[in-house]
Amino acid sequence: MSQQVLTINGAALVADLSGALSWPERRLVAVADLHLEKGSGFAGRGQLLPPYDTAATLDRLEEVLGRLRPETVVCLGDSFHDRGAAARMGRDDRRRLAALCSGHDWIWIAGNHDPDAPDDLDGRATAELVLGPLVFRHEGRAGAVGEISGHLHPVAAVRVRGRRIRLRCFAEDGLRAVLPAFGAYTGGLNVLDGAYAPLLGARFTAHLLGRERVFALPSARLEGDSAGLPRQGTSPPESRCTKGSGTNGFD
Repeated sequence: MSQQVLTINGAALVADLSGALSWPERRLVAVADLHLEKGSGFAGRGQLLPPYDTAATLDRLEEVLGRLRPETVVCLGDSFHDRGAAARMGRDDRRRLAALCSGHDWIWIAGNHDPDAPDDLDGRATAELVLGPLVFRHEGRAGAVGEISGHLHPVAAVRVRGRRIRLRCFAEDGLRAVLPAFGAYTGGLNVLDGAYAPLLGARFTAHLLGRERVFALPSARLEGDSAGLPRQGTSPPESRCTKGSGTNGFD
């Protein structure tokens, strides 16, 4: 199954294998943490990465929007890796992004990396968006209900036939959901890390993104990244994100 149905605060949502979240009733798709031009940002600080992350992220974004055909697209913050990222985009990548923005009701949620949306791209900029029973924002808040957020780049680890697998995932407890990072060069923070404790109940579900399917697993089945220990540590989540989300071992 390439999609999983979630119910968040009464709203029927769909977790897509791509990492996008759709709300069919509202013809809406949400994506989190594109981090466009992260590669060029790192290169500017002397850490050279292949300069293809923006093109790869736009490839995936074009595919999912062409397939799901939403009217509204919500980018949940950190769409650009830093304040200068939009200006560093190549001409072709800029054209592709502009075409996507102009073809939809595009909403830029402010992130900690990109508090201001680019002036020369279509779309509405806002700190958060409230639609019916849901609120879309970048960073989750303790005690929020109906919240759809990003920021933490959730991944989950599980053992399958003796092999440990670590994958991007959606994390949700029926009242709120944290979306996986959509960008090509984004790291991942294990959902059993203490940073998630204020946002998710003691029991929650991780929807892991396999090769061809989305797998729903209860939190009790998951492993932490430190010798399998659950929910500990209070340092900032970005300091614990590791590059990449691990190998994809589900068939």
